Amino acid sequence: MILRSIVFAGGLAGAAATSQFPEFSQQYMQRLGGAVDALGEVVADFDGSATASDLTRSEALTQMQGTPFLERRRADMTRSIIRYETLSRDLVVLQGQGPFMRAYNGARFTDREIARAAWQAYRPAVPVNFAGLTFAGVGFMLGSLAISLLFGLLRMPFRRRVRA
Repeated sequence: MILRSIVFAGGLAGAAATSQFPEFSQQYMQRLGGAVDALGEVVADFDGSATASDLTRSEALTQMQGTPFLERRRADMTRSIIRYETLSRDLVVLQGQGPFMRAYNGARFTDREIARAAWQAYRPAVPVNFAGLTFAGVGFMLGSLAISLLFGLLRMPFRRRVRA
C-alpha cells in the first residue's frame, strides 16, 4: 500500500512538472522572438558598417585585430552572429507551432539565457486546457513508471529465487 502511494505521488509529481511545459514554452518563444529581434539589429548594424567600408561580414571580422580591444570585440561579434543565426533557425522552426510540436522540437530550446529569463518570469499554473491536461497525463505515466522502475531495481537483490 505504501509502495502504491509512493508510485502515485511520483505520478502526480510528473504530472505537475510536465503540465507546465505548454506555458513555459510559450514564455520561451516570446523571449526567443525578442532575442532574435535584438540580435538582428546588432548584426544588421555591423553588416551595414562593413558594407559602407566595402567589406563583407567575414572581411570586416578579419580586420578586427591588432589590439586586445579589437580582438575581444571581434570575438563578441562572432558569438553574437552565431547566436543570432542559431536562434533565428530555432524561431523559424518553432514559430506558429502549438505545444505538441514545440515538445516534438524540444531540442530547439537550448539557449540558457533565454531559458533562465523565461523561468524567472514564469509562474506555474493549473492547466485546464487540452494541451496542459495531455502533458499532465503523460507526466503522470512517466513519473509513475520511473518510480516503479526505481523500486523494482531496489527490490531486485532481495527477491527470492525459485529453485527447480
